[in-house]
Order: sequence, then structure tokens, then C-alpha cells
Amino acid sequence: MEKFYFLTHDNHDAYFNLASEEYLLKQKDGYYVYLWVNEPAVIVGVNQNTMQEVNLSYTEEKGIKVVRRQTGGGAVYHDLGNICYTVIAPFDETVNNYEKFTAPVIEYLNLIGIKAEFSGRNDIAVDGKKISGNAQTVYGDRIMHHGTLLFKTDMDALTGALKPNKLKIESKGIKSVRARVTNIYDNLLMKMEAKEFLDGLRSYFRSEMPSIDFSDEDIKAIHKLVKEKYSTYEWNIGGSPKGKNRFDGRFKFGTITLCFDTEKGVIQNAQIFGDFFAVKDVTTLANNLNGVKFNHQDVEKALSGVGDYIKGASAEEIAKAIFA
Repeated sequence: MEKFYFLTHDNHDAYFNLASEEYLLKQKDGYYVYLWVNEPAVIVGVNQNTMQEVNLSYTEEKGIKVVRRQTGGGAVYHDLGNICYTVIAPFDETVNNYEKFTAPVIEYLNLIGIKAEFSGRNDIAVDGKKISGNAQTVYGDRIMHHGTLLFKTDMDALTGALKPNKLKIESKGIKSVRARVTNIYDNLLMKMEAKEFLDGLRSYFRSEMPSIDFSDEDIKAIHKLVKEKYSTYEWNIGGSPKGKNRFDGRFKFGTITLCFDTEKGVIQNAQIFGDFFAVKDVTTLANNLNGVKFNHQDVEKALSGVGDYIKGASAEEIAKAIFA
């Protein structure tokens, strides 16, 4: 029987934690179980259009990181009240791997009085409400399974970060399916805080396998992967499938419609229409948007001369409306 190790580490950086999974799966031998907690972050599926799933204006304003993972499925919100777990194990195509890897977590939840059960394709639920979403990827003869545990997550922040903005986006990216969610904390008869819950779950796994930690060499390699991939615009936003986008806004200066394509997170083929009073041909203004990264700051900068083209228009006002 394969030997598993419980990996101990306590890094709350989403870039590091997502990079650590890829490193362990693709660069290391062995089988691992570990728990991790992120500071506020939105984690999007590998095949999703980030612009379609995330309120980028909200995440930018709140300092919430947006990170693309290497597994499929929908976008999820992480914070210090959300415990994540990862299992890297031999791949067995003869079993339901979702049920297999969620079973120990469900058992622990049952032990502390939570009537949790496997639900749907890949969730853990309590009374029909989701407390855990899970995803997987296979690499060679190994599988990586990871899941969330909503212990005491800020539901207002979750809603704000995952609330789509007013931009109409047509994309071939996989869309999130929103489910009713609840916190584990709200279902506990005997209350505990996130740290106590996390420590208990760690002890549960440690009783089953020996513990190890990242070596200095491991940490160096993970930070290299963070720098080259997981912290980059090209991976987190630019990795989105090509999309067609349309914004319709009504302002004091009139209505404006902005149409553009996005590919690798960059604006292309921008066009501007509306019933506004044009001072100069807006084609030049639209061309200023081409080649610009799709984020609030860069779009506002590209529109900085809008008042020279559209009477009474403000770049700040338009950009704020687009990303609202």
C-alpha cells in the first residue's frame, strides 16, 4: 500500500498555495495530504473566463487576489474562515474519486456533530446547502484532489467578489453554477473557531500518517513557480478563453456602447457607439483601447482623452461604470 505523508505548512498566500499543488504533483514523487488557508482570494477554474466570473473592480478595491488553478469547475472565494485541503494520490479510474477523497473529511465533520454528506457530483452538503466544493486533475498515474471547507467565511465578501459586473460577455469558458451555501460554524451545536477546527482536522490526518514539511529547496522552487506563473496577469486573467464583450451605459452626456473582443486578457477590435455629441471621430479613441489589458486602471488610462472626443465625458466615470 502506498505511503502517504501529511504535509505541514502555514502559508496564507494564495499564489504560493496554488503553486505548491502544481509543484508537488508535477515535480515531486510521493503521495501527500495537506491543509491550507488563504487570505482573501478568488480562485477560478482552469477553463473559466475570469472577466465573466469575478467582479474585478471589487477584488481590486478590496485587495483580493484572483488566481487561476489547474483544475476545472467554478470560481470560489477563499478567506481565513475557509479551510482548503489537498490530496495527491495514485489515480484509480475504477472508483468514484470524489467520494473516495471527500469521505475522510465527511467522517471528521460527522465526528464533531455536523451531519454532512456527499452531494451531487463533487460537493459536501449539510441539509442541502453546500459547505464544500471539490475539483480534481490527473497527471500521469497520479491524481490531485482539492476542496474547500466553508467554516466561517465572510458571505458578503463572497457575494461581492463573485458577483458578475455589468459587462455582457460571450465566452466559451466554463461558467460557474451557483449553489446555496452555508458555513460549517452555523451548523455546529458546540461552537469553535476556525483555528480549533483546523487543528482538529490536522490531528485527525496526522493520526493516520507521518508528518513532513517543505524543505528549503521545495520553498525556493515554489516561489519560482509563483513568480513565473501564479502571480502573473498572463495566467490569472490572460488565461481566459477568447470572449466578445459589450457595455451599455447611460450618462449625463448621453448613452455609450462599447464593444470589444478580449484574447489573453487584452482588448481587441474596440468600437464605440452612442447618442453622445462627438467633438472628434471616436474611432481614434476606440483604437486607443486596442492592446490594453482589461483592468480598471489600464482602461481608464486608455480613455483619458475621452473629453476631447465626446462632449462632457469623463474617463473616470466610464471606467467606473464598466467595472461596477
